[in-house]
Amino acid sequence: MEKSNPPGRAGLVAAIIGSVFVVDQMTKLIAVDRLVAVYVPHAVVGDALRFTLVYNPGAAFGLHLGPYSRWIFTALTIGALVLLYKLYRETERGDLVRVIAIALVSGGAFGNLLDRLRSPRGVVDFIDVGIGTSRWPTFNVADMAVSCGAILLAVVLWREDTRREAGDQNRETDQTTEGKDQAAGEGTGSAGAAQPLIASGRAGTSGTAAPDTPLHG
Repeated sequence: MEKSNPPGRAGLVAAIIGSVFVVDQMTKLIAVDRLVAVYVPHAVVGDALRFTLVYNPGAAFGLHLGPYSRWIFTALTIGALVLLYKLYRETERGDLVRVIAIALVSGGAFGNLLDRLRSPRGVVDFIDVGIGTSRWPTFNVADMAVSCGAILLAVVLWREDTRREAGDQNRETDQTTEGKDQAAGEGTGSAGAAQPLIASGRAGTSGTAAPDTPLHG
């Protein structure tokens, strides 16, 4: 069922999506302009945090599906955005956490989608974390927003399912209890109605005189 969409909530979603998108695109432009050469690490916090320019034609964190990855993930991203919009429209008025989660994922998705549409080289990644040769796949601000939003949304949906299941169980318990109470009430009523009849029968029997038996001399 489609829920109401108050202006304040729409403004919050637009602000989050816009902020994520702008920060993502600005940091990517700076990375392309300053880092220049690809796969050349630039230390930021020792070896733990480096900036390394990488172009990723696949999905977040280097996920790749062959030569058509760019268009496959473009289609998947558009489909995901449609689904997110549907979830947003179905969100309860006061469910602020769910709204924020949807906005974070949407903002990151828009940022990476623009990269895929703009260049055949793919998404610009540059954040490189790890220790020595043990490195996490290079990512960007959009990936962080998508990951944080997706985790938050998963928790929200899980809690909603848990509450829904608990509510269903409570309703089933209430219905079972009501059924038992109704059955007990009907049984009590039947027994109460039968008692006057039994008493009446007994009274009739005791109040009727036996016929006189003639005496034979």
